[in-house]
Amino acid sequence: MNTETIDNIKMIAETAREFAEKNIRPNIMEWDESQTFPKELFHQLGEMGFMGIVVPEQYGGSGLGYHEYVTILDEISQVDPSIGLSVAAHNSLCTNHIYEFGNEEQRHKWLPQLASGKVIGAWGLTEHNTGSDSGGMSTTAVKDGDEWIINGAKNFITHAISGDIAVVMTRTGEIGAKNNSTAFVLEKGMPGFTSGKKENKLGMRASETAELIFDNVRVPDSHRLGEVGEGFKQAMKVLDGGRISIAALSLGTARGAYKAALKYAKERHQFGKPIADFQAINFMLADMATEIDAAELLIQRASTLKNAKQKMTKEGAMAKLYASEACVRISNNAVQIFGGYGYTKDFPAEKFYRDSKLCTIGEGTSEIQRLVIGRDITK
Repeated sequence: MNTETIDNIKMIAETAREFAEKNIRPNIMEWDESQTFPKELFHQLGEMGFMGIVVPEQYGGSGLGYHEYVTILDEISQVDPSIGLSVAAHNSLCTNHIYEFGNEEQRHKWLPQLASGKVIGAWGLTEHNTGSDSGGMSTTAVKDGDEWIINGAKNFITHAISGDIAVVMTRTGEIGAKNNSTAFVLEKGMPGFTSGKKENKLGMRASETAELIFDNVRVPDSHRLGEVGEGFKQAMKVLDGGRISIAALSLGTARGAYKAALKYAKERHQFGKPIADFQAINFMLADMATEIDAAELLIQRASTLKNAKQKMTKEGAMAKLYASEACVRISNNAVQIFGGYGYTKDFPAEKFYRDSKLCTIGEGTSEIQRLVIGRDITK
């Protein structure tokens, strides 16, 4: 990166940090305990330009690149990973899918609303019986004149209740057939389009997760993204960028846990000195710092390729795999350094620990990342 880009990233980091400290930190545990999705906060994030980060300015976005995007997610997630998760899902899934595969009319219709944060985006791929096996989805779309009739349900969907616009993958061919999926944009208020059960989660509790339900929802053909049968291919390309998002979320979560543990280790005294001076704790902190730097370098490599519009499937999967698993290890060690206090809600370690696990599951499990990497290196 050149000097101008580095200076711009530093300025963006400071802006995101100040926003998070002022508007997010005071509410962390209240939102977590009540599982409140603070929708108004996301309108404010939109005013900051954080809800359409990589969307070009001509569509109302900030027109930034993936290095800046990662920086924003990192800073927000250091304070509250659940808010970082929702920012990531809105930007990289729903909004990015429309930008990457929508036509000009569709981009101008939906992207300005999403980028402003005035409307919240959701993205529907996962189903109750088809998690990683998304090619066998049961949600169907059947053509009826100039409309499509959609039936089925999606689960584990971020913003399923509070979202205003959802990009939904449907099956338009036979189960197991090639090119059997098509993507549509659905708007809340369409008859038959509702939300269902809200999940009671271990972590990321301020990021809303629930079902999307489709009961004979009539969708105009003008809401179809791309050609019939291209939905699954589109989703896989969207997830390439989504892996950078979850890697950045993991990085911020890990960094937040590490900073809390480092501060505590310097302040906590045992046997007449800070526990950070004891080799067992010192080595633990050293490993945590090293893994954070390694994760960041993998993320920056994937981001550079993404900015250059080069293939980065393997690199994105590597960044997501390593960063997410490092995040769990680092958050676990943070609890250990805090000792008994790490097991209480009076200190931040326990929440980072609970939040961290989602990073190894969301937008492709660690096992799926290894599958993606393995296929790439052996083909």
